[in-house]
Amino acid sequence: MNALIALVRHDLKTFLGNRRALLMSLAAPIVLGGFMGYFFTDRGGETSKIPIALVDQDDSPVSRKLAAGLAGDTYLEVRPAALDEARTAVRKGKVSAAVVLPPKFGEAATRGFFRDQGRPEVTLLLDPSKGAEAGLVRGLLSHHAMESVSGEVFGGSQGLKLLQENAEAVEKDPTVAPELRQALKNIYRDVAQLNEQGALTDGKGQPRGLSLPYALKEETVTARTDIRYNGYAHSFAGMGVQFILFMGIEAGVGLLLLRKGSLWRRLRAAPVGRQVFLAARMISAALSAALLLLAIFLVAWLGFGVKVLGSFPGFLLVTAGFALFTGAFGLLIASLGRTPETTRGLTIMVTLVMLMLGGAWVPAFIFPAWLQKASLVMPTRWAIDGLDAMTWRGQGFEAALLPAGILAAFALAMGLLAWARFPFDEA
Repeated sequence: MNALIALVRHDLKTFLGNRRALLMSLAAPIVLGGFMGYFFTDRGGETSKIPIALVDQDDSPVSRKLAAGLAGDTYLEVRPAALDEARTAVRKGKVSAAVVLPPKFGEAATRGFFRDQGRPEVTLLLDPSKGAEAGLVRGLLSHHAMESVSGEVFGGSQGLKLLQENAEAVEKDPTVAPELRQALKNIYRDVAQLNEQGALTDGKGQPRGLSLPYALKEETVTARTDIRYNGYAHSFAGMGVQFILFMGIEAGVGLLLLRKGSLWRRLRAAPVGRQVFLAARMISAALSAALLLLAIFLVAWLGFGVKVLGSFPGFLLVTAGFALFTGAFGLLIASLGRTPETTRGLTIMVTLVMLMLGGAWVPAFIFPAWLQKASLVMPTRWAIDGLDAMTWRGQGFEAALLPAGILAAFALAMGLLAWARFPFDEA
């Protein structure tokens, strides 16, 4: 036991004594975590608007109302433009999309409200790199177009003319049954009468179109109703996991380098068993990882308002599980690696894949459904999900048991494999 403690103390003293490496291990995840968290945090309802260009080749009451509706939308920044100017702006990435309203759009859209023939063709110029924004623009365009066109149909001068034309067309169409002809005539007559009386207008005398039949109330669900989602919590978890695993890589490569030095021969000559030596390396790396992660979240709490809204013992349990995994990961690297140079390059590549699939860079819910399920085989996914659960999700201690247990299982499996494969003989 004294030999184990002495070896662990030596490794920790070496790690803490390298101030430059320690500072980088702390500064890098803090800087990147703060940078990424800024973009994923709700800043008091502030919305980043999508810039779009609007080409109105019609300039009718309907197109002007549609343009006003788009310009007043919370999510859009509308820039009037000519067709060539709009196409150039999309191509250069200055706007995410451009809406082109053709000539006679208002008249054709009003007539096409009840008919399939003669509907106008609205062109949407898209930037292929901004698919998410394009989907939102399509939905908002449909909403405001329906509102402006229906307002003209049921409350505008063009709509009144259309209703009269439809009533006359029904009267002259021999294929329409008498009962249906009379019902349609009554509908057109009643709507036209309401139109003339101004019953289908808003308080300012403008035509009132169809709108959503409900009021939407948005409520974010977090640990408590008085707490908003803090994107810094996830970004610090992801960046902390990333750079601590990089530290684990350096610990493993450092063990490979140790085998080439004179200290290795003295250790082999000392009365220290193989199991004690490997256990000391794993424990010292795990303690270093735990201290680093706690220090990172301490800075996140002091500087960015990240709090453990769930179980603090659960947070410590997940931290311990990930620390053990990091220690075993470094030991496995030293056991399976051949040369320091090759081992470092290969393990960095493997680690980056684990981080990408584990949600360290972007939240895992952005992944496709199949990848969200497949990424559960990654220990990094469980580490980040466990830290998220204990911080901004505010879950209880029981939510930490599964992530910590899976991380401990990975640590045990890696530790056993490292113990079996470690080349204890001098290289």
